[in-house]
Amino acid sequence: MNKLNLAIIGVGLIGGSLGLALKEKLQDQIYIRGLSRTEHSMKLALQCGAVDMVSDNIEAVVKDADIVFMSTPVLQIVPMIEKILPFLKPGTIITDAGSTKQYIWNHLKNILPNEIYYVAGHPMTGKERSGVEAADSQLFLKKCYVIVKDTGAPQAAITKICDLLALTGANITTVDIAMHDRCASVISHVPHVTAAALVTLLNRSQGDMESCIKLAGGGFKDTTRIASSNSDMWADICMSNPEPIIANLQELKRIIDEVIVDIDTRDRQKVYDYFAAAKNRRDTILDQTQDLFEI
Repeated sequence: MNKLNLAIIGVGLIGGSLGLALKEKLQDQIYIRGLSRTEHSMKLALQCGAVDMVSDNIEAVVKDADIVFMSTPVLQIVPMIEKILPFLKPGTIITDAGSTKQYIWNHLKNILPNEIYYVAGHPMTGKERSGVEAADSQLFLKKCYVIVKDTGAPQAAITKICDLLALTGANITTVDIAMHDRCASVISHVPHVTAAALVTLLNRSQGDMESCIKLAGGGFKDTTRIASSNSDMWADICMSNPEPIIANLQELKRIIDEVIVDIDTRDRQKVYDYFAAAKNRRDTILDQTQDLFEI
């Protein structure tokens, strides 16, 4: 087997975790170059073993790459690909970890050369902490990793990416672009907006702030954990997937409005039914997919 040359653009939590997982499995059969912006992150990426070489020089990182893994905030992916294209060899496969797909593909399909392929990906995993210091070789284990096939890449390129990602222990699945963005909005994007809203609610509690913090227990910590995620990443996600996010936030608002009315009218049965239906649905999902809520 020829040594695989992988370039990771953005050696943070996701990019660093991918590097660790693949080095653990392939060892000397893979050579990983990483692009990082700061001396501190470069040092950490090398020290933890996520990359074999790291630089802030784009050409040095991507010029020999068989695969380029984009792991930057969504709005930085297309501009960065525009920068690296002149240095890529024919046959290079670009893949990414972007949480929205249609936005990226709408831009890339107009600029990619015929012999450079894009296989859209999205690992459904993460932590509230960001940066390569939070990287973990087990991050993808048993987690869903979405591959979007409708980006014009040949089947051989898709298979190559799927086979490589399978080494991380991820469960590979495929969906079309529109469905991905709708589903990601429901199960990831809106929950992050909502978690941030709960923290904002606490912040607006005025004179009760100190007491609320003292009383905060597991429920508040669990429901707001993801509000500690990377702000740049989530601002970009909202800007690049606005229609599904807005539609689902509006539906969530309607649900909250209904509960407000039921509580205001002291309709205990309707409030009970609200909680019972949610519990039953969540319990069913947990029975079907035990790892779903470990993200």
